[in-house]
Parts: sequence; structure tokens; C-alpha cells
Amino acid sequence: MVAGMPPVERLHLDHVVQTVCVLESVVLRSFGPEGGQVLFTRDTGQAMLSRSGARILTVLRLEHPLARMVVECVLKHSTVTGDGSKTFILLLASLLRMIHKMACKEPNVSHTYTSRQTAEASTARHLADKILAFALEELDDLIAMGVIPYGCCLSWEDFTAKKHLPGPSNTDCVQKLLTSFFHSRLGRSHCDFISKLTCELLTHWKFKRDQPSLSLEFVNDNFDALHTPVSGFPISCSRLIEGQVIHRDFATPCPQTEQKTVKAAVFSGYLQPKLLNAGQVLQLGCGEQWMGENSKNNRSIVQFSAWTERSLECVFANLQSLGVSVILSAVKQSAAVLSLAAQAEMCVVECVSEDELSLFAQLSGATPVLDCWMVEPEHVATLTFCRPILLGAHRYVHVAFNDSEERVTVKPCSLVICGLGEGQTDQYTCAFRDAIRMLLSTWEPMGMTATTASKRTLQSTKSTSSHVDQIPNVPPFQQCGLQPGCVIPAGGTFEFLLHHALLQNGTSCSASDDTVTSGLAVSQLLANALLIVPRQIYSHSPRHFLQAQARFQTIVQNHSHPFSLVYKQEHSSIFGESAFPLEEDKLTKHRFTEADMSAKLFMSDSGLESVSCKYQLLLAVLQCLSSILHVDTVLHTHTALHTQSRRLANTSWEDTDDETED
Repeated sequence: MVAGMPPVERLHLDHVVQTVCVLESVVLRSFGPEGGQVLFTRDTGQAMLSRSGARILTVLRLEHPLARMVVECVLKHSTVTGDGSKTFILLLASLLRMIHKMACKEPNVSHTYTSRQTAEASTARHLADKILAFALEELDDLIAMGVIPYGCCLSWEDFTAKKHLPGPSNTDCVQKLLTSFFHSRLGRSHCDFISKLTCELLTHWKFKRDQPSLSLEFVNDNFDALHTPVSGFPISCSRLIEGQVIHRDFATPCPQTEQKTVKAAVFSGYLQPKLLNAGQVLQLGCGEQWMGENSKNNRSIVQFSAWTERSLECVFANLQSLGVSVILSAVKQSAAVLSLAAQAEMCVVECVSEDELSLFAQLSGATPVLDCWMVEPEHVATLTFCRPILLGAHRYVHVAFNDSEERVTVKPCSLVICGLGEGQTDQYTCAFRDAIRMLLSTWEPMGMTATTASKRTLQSTKSTSSHVDQIPNVPPFQQCGLQPGCVIPAGGTFEFLLHHALLQNGTSCSASDDTVTSGLAVSQLLANALLIVPRQIYSHSPRHFLQAQARFQTIVQNHSHPFSLVYKQEHSSIFGESAFPLEEDKLTKHRFTEADMSAKLFMSDSGLESVSCKYQLLLAVLQCLSSILHVDTVLHTHTALHTQSRRLANTSWEDTDDETED
């Protein structure tokens, strides 16, 4: 080693597996329906109680750069889809263990490598690249043919329906989708309440003639301005309130007016011109030779001050002529502005955030004022009211908007999120935000097309089965196709179905050459790695895991539909005698009833999860797998960057207090 160089650490496959398995042991504590919350404590006595995988991984003090690299991949995925942090670690650890096992089975070290460890690392990289290439090429087809037909396709109306329709309705599926998500993030308590509140929020922000993704994008992009965290109250106190809450207080007294409408203007700059801008310096001389020059400067300053006062009076006169009574400012105004506003009985709200001003402009239709001398009618917004509102220990500004033709179906509202402590309130807020991201990912099309893999799967099924190969007759609202909004029963359904599809894909390959042989190994490896998720879900009882796996094999073999099992007894008019009118179908009905009804309770209670989110999660895991296996050397440096990364990892502790479960 050259003198002065930082210490070098050679990464072996064993080290990579051990590092990821340590992260797995942490998230396993809170994984699955029986998972609990993880309690973290600091030397200062601060405590954090959380069930969120992303939050748990964020607060860990990770010294090893490979562990920080894995957590960074997890957080990037979670930021996009809002879900899957714990499953990400589980799948990654499962894949690494299986790749390590296959790499160690090499009979001899290749002559091109100097050690067995180098050969194992090369084999592992080769397998990871093969799996990623296979997934990018064929995974979408396998999901389209092997998973989606057993799911349900939800519509935007299901999320924004105000009332439940009689009979089988996808509104129940919507509630189960959100309830499953909040259960995995916050525990069993209050899941139904939070999911209903989320649906109610989306109902208010349903834009006319817009795609679901556009409405969800609007709520996601403006979530900071659309929600208000309130500590000191239980989550059951969370609610929606009309209009927008601006998280600032009035800088001038708010007069009590009986006007039916209120007019407001948004200013992005100062109303009173300044003598000096930021960064400018006024130099004044000293001594007798400078007295004359200073006298001129003083007179200029006095004249400038008088001019600004006169110009400010003209600005307020113009605002009064337009009927403006509320001023929203992005900056802090001068004392002269506040004084004239009080005399004119105008309310001033200072230092409003850019996000809140942007949302206000979109909802009101008014254009922010860039030049205070050019205030026109298009800069004036008409409000239903503008008044103070007390939320918790803080007083904010509460505004409501008039109805607009552009948003007939939109009823602007703000979300008040309550929690017993600041840390708990922050967790609820993150859960709401991630739920919106999850729904947005659910409605994004996956770009699936049934091509080579799907045809190969169908040919294999026809050649190995004598039964009729077709999707069962189910209600129209359950036919997913390749449309966005596809969901699948939770509890390992996605993993079981994709496991079966991967094995079918492997058996359809012909082992006539090395490439096909490696493709068979890749399919089997990925299929077996997926089972880590249902195994951990049923970790409290391995017997239940085997029973669930047998039930899904029965569903696939009998061409049943999981959603048919859920609604079969609850809605007999759909799945009653009329569903099997022919004599030759009695055997089918008998098989459907006896073989599949054993899974009914499991299906109805397991909840739902997004197929698109699962698909994106699996791709993200495989990309992370390929990336970390290509790292073979670590240079340990002690720089400001390392210190800063540790500081950023601990930022989420700053606003957390001691919390207890209610």
C-alpha cells in the first residue's frame, strides 16, 4: 500500500450477504401483520416508536458504506412508490443468500481467478446481471399473464364514490387497499378511520375530466401546503376543513367584516422600495473634506424616503380602489407598509411559503403581483372568507374560495393531521403522503404487453394440462387487463402467483444450450427468492404458510379467481345458481365450492396491494442487487462528506419526542 493512501477494504460476497442480513434482522421486527413497532433511543433520552421501514432504516447509524448504499436505494424507491421498504430488504437478502449458495457450488476455482473468493464474486455478479436482464425483458409479461388475471382493476370513481352502491362494489376494495397500507405503516389501530379520511380527501380533489394520475399528482405535489400537523390530540381528531390553511398569522389586526366576499392580492416582493438591496453597501466619508459630500448624501436619503412614502400611499390607494382587503406577501414588509395597511383596514400576511402561494394562485385564479405599481384586476382573488383559525397551539390564516367553472367537481380542502406527540404526528403525516404516492404508482401504467413470454407460458400450459385454459367468468369490474389501477389480495398472493409463473416459464424452456440453461436457473432462483415474503408473513406458524401455498396452487389449477371467493357468499345473486346454469357445469361448481372456499377467509381478511408497486419494487431490488455486487473495494476516507452523511441520517430525530401508544 502506498504511504498516505486511505485504508482499502476488499469486499467479498460473504461481507455483502452479512451486511444486508443485518439490515434484514432490523426490519423483520416490524414486518407482516404480526409485526410490532421498533423503539429507538438516543443518549439524550429521546425515543422514537415506528413501524415504517423507511423511517427505521433512516435513523440507523450506519458506518459501513455498503449498508448506506443499500439504504439509499431503499429510500429512493420509497420516495417514488411510498411503500415496500421492508419488503425491499427482505427480497434483497433472500436473493443474496441464494446467489451466494449457487456461487459456492462451483466445483473448482477457475484458472482465470487467483482465489475462490474472487471466483465466487464473479459468479455472483454474473447471476445478478442475468436476473436483472431477465426481469427487464420478461418480467412484465409474466406478471401480465400470471398475476393480473387474478386481480381486480379499480376505477377512479371507486376512490371518489361518496356512497357505497348495493351489491359488489370496488369501493370495498379501495378501503382494503388503503387499510392494508396503513396497517403496515401504523399498526392495526385507526386504519379504517385513516383510509376513509384519505378517500374523502381524494373525493374533494377530483378534477373535472382529468385522469386519476393528474389529480393524484396535484395532491402529491401540493401536499405540504394541503396539510397541517397538530400535536397534542389523538389521530381520531384529524379531519378535513374547507378551503386552504396558510401557515402564518396576521401581521396586522384582522377586522371583523360582514362582507359576503373578500378580495386578496399576492405580492412576491416588497411594497415599499428599498434604498439598498441585499449585498449592497452605502459608503459614507469622514473628515472635513467629506462633510460636503455627506450632506448631499443625507439630503438624497431624505428625499428618497419621502418618495417611497408617497409611492407607498399611491399603491394602497390603488389597492383600495380594487377592493383589496387582504395582502399575502412572500417577504417581510416594512413597518410603514404595516402601518398604512392598518389605517386602510387591510390584513397583511407576511412570509408565506412559496408552496402555499403557488397553491393559492392555482385555486383562486389570481396572478401574483411582480410590480407593485402594476396591480390589475387579474391580480385580485375573490374569497368566500379570510379569518384566523386556531389549530392546536398555533393560529393560522384560513381562506375559502368561490366556485370556479374550471373545477366544478373540486371542493378545495385542507387536511388536519393530529397526533399525541410531534414524532407521532410526523409519522402520520408521512403515512398520508406515502399513501398518495402509492395510489399514484398504482395508476401509472406498467407498459405490459403480452409478447414472447406470454405466448410461451400459454403454450406450456396447454401442453401440460387437459383442463380448459381460460380465465374464469367473473364480474366485469374484476377483469383487469393491462390497465392501471390493478390490485391483488395481500398476504403473499403476488409472490405465490409470480412464483408459479416463473416456474412455468422455466419448464417451458428447452435445455439445449447454455443460455437457456442459465435462463432456467435464473427463473428458479427468482421464483424461490420471492417466497421469503409469504414465509415471513406466516412466520408465526410455518404450517399456515404451507396451507396458503397449497390454496394458491388450487386456485391456479382450477382457474378460480380470488375475488370470486371474497364475494361468493356475500353476494349470492352474482355467484349463485345462475352462475352455473348448465348440467355439465355442476362438477365445476362443486370443485369451485369445496376446493376454493377454504381460502375464502384468508382472501377476505388479507387486504389488497398494488400490482404496479410490486412490479416496481422487484425491479428496484434487482437493480440494487446488481449495483452492490459490482462493488469489490471500499476506500475509507474521513472527510466532511462522511460527517455530513451521518448528520443527515440523524435529522429525523430532531423533532421526535417520547411517545406512547394510545
